[in-house]
Amino acid sequence: MSAIAREAGKVLMEHFQQSVGFEYKGEMDLVTDADRASERLIVSRLHESWPDHGIVGEEGSNKQSDSSYRWYVDPLDGTTNFAHGYPVFCVSIGLELAGVPQAGVLYDPTRGELFAAERGKGATLNDRPIRVSKLPTLSEAILGTGFPSFKRHTSPNIHFYHQITLRSHGVRRAGSAALDLANVASGRYDGFWEFNLNPWDTLAGVLLVLEAGGMVTRFDGSPWRLDSTETLASNGLLHQELIHNFTEIFAGRGLAPLPSPADWDRNC
Repeated sequence: MSAIAREAGKVLMEHFQQSVGFEYKGEMDLVTDADRASERLIVSRLHESWPDHGIVGEEGSNKQSDSSYRWYVDPLDGTTNFAHGYPVFCVSIGLELAGVPQAGVLYDPTRGELFAAERGKGATLNDRPIRVSKLPTLSEAILGTGFPSFKRHTSPNIHFYHQITLRSHGVRRAGSAALDLANVASGRYDGFWEFNLNPWDTLAGVLLVLEAGGMVTRFDGSPWRLDSTETLASNGLLHQELIHNFTEIFAGRGLAPLPSPADWDRNC
């Protein structure tokens, strides 16, 4: 898996260093030539090595199989960043069995960082073990989140971004959910949340967090599943505090109002 991810990362960098061709596959959702080239390579390599496994790729690859094993492939997580020349993106490959993550790799070709995890065997960054952070409280924590690339006006996350920003040490929005989860696993972030992610976005990253000693659930604390529309990951120590805050925000309790630009302008 690691060799395949590195090879796909090389393909991405070859495209990144040239002018990038892209098109819209929705109102705001991009797909580039690099997405397609990377996915073709990954799917081909997976099929060569595990011909009886099923494969699901973000860009349309769908190989049905009688096998209980299925691969989920995001050939370029962070496509919008990539298309705009912003160097925050990765390759994500994950393997599941009966809905349970078994193995996963994320490769960031701009930094040469390869995150890998196997169920029950821990998580690594460039072959060195990684662990989640030890921060115990939300007020000291840095978290990551993301917003959908399409129909942003239908997502409630701006409210959560605002409230969690006020209750934490800061929130980062990097534009790659897979790398955000890797950042939790490696202790760079203390937590992460996002709405409406897909299995190819999350499978490898979720396993990284779990194998690095962290916790992943839905926003109400119920078990995370491959088809979950909510992903809440943390170092485990502040997970219950995050769940409590999400419960309060959903209920509309204790919310600080969004500042009014008009009032700010008058006060200035």
